[in-house]
Amino acid sequence: MIVQRCLRAPLVRSTHRLPCVPLQRSYATSDRSSDKVPTNDPDPPAPVQNVSDTNAVPISAMGLRDAPLQELPEDSEKQRQAQAPNRSEPWSRSQQPRERAMSGPRFEQTIMEFQPQPQAAIELIHKQPVRWTKQRVVSCDGGGGPMGHPRIFINVDKPQINWCTYCGLPFAQEHHRKLLQSLPSTTYPLEPQGVVGEVPESQRVSDEPFAPR
Repeated sequence: MIVQRCLRAPLVRSTHRLPCVPLQRSYATSDRSSDKVPTNDPDPPAPVQNVSDTNAVPISAMGLRDAPLQELPEDSEKQRQAQAPNRSEPWSRSQQPRERAMSGPRFEQTIMEFQPQPQAAIELIHKQPVRWTKQRVVSCDGGGGPMGHPRIFINVDKPQINWCTYCGLPFAQEHHRKLLQSLPSTTYPLEPQGVVGEVPESQRVSDEPFAPR
């Protein structure tokens, strides 16, 4: 858009006016270079191993551990590419792949076995057994206390597993137990499996808002 603006000399009393100068309105645009769709390359470049072969050479741990520091480059590369010990791929669009984050000279001689590798919560939550109820509506606050979340109410009328949109705990009505048991597979275990990642329902020790867990 072209804006016409007449410029006047300040603090000068005169009948003469300066000519009108057309001013171009500027527009701010964001950088869209990151939104480019990658092209289908028929001959993609071969992946380059980021971990150095020197990791296979034993190095003294300087008293930090009894055994020397040593790791095969193949094993180190697999751990560098895995997003988490229990999940190999990212689980969010905004999440940067671990393979891309842990790349470059900084990680060439890094023992990946000793790097922080927390478990992926998206996989751990699906190990929680279904909480069966005889009511039509249940509430969930994540266990209460500082580690919990705002209390929400979940309708369990439908014959399906209904999960909390905050913490992911599954709930289902007792009336639909036989139907859910007849399904070939479910997203959550219907009964406790005895795995390490299960959180028992008796975890809550008090009903107070900020009580310990």
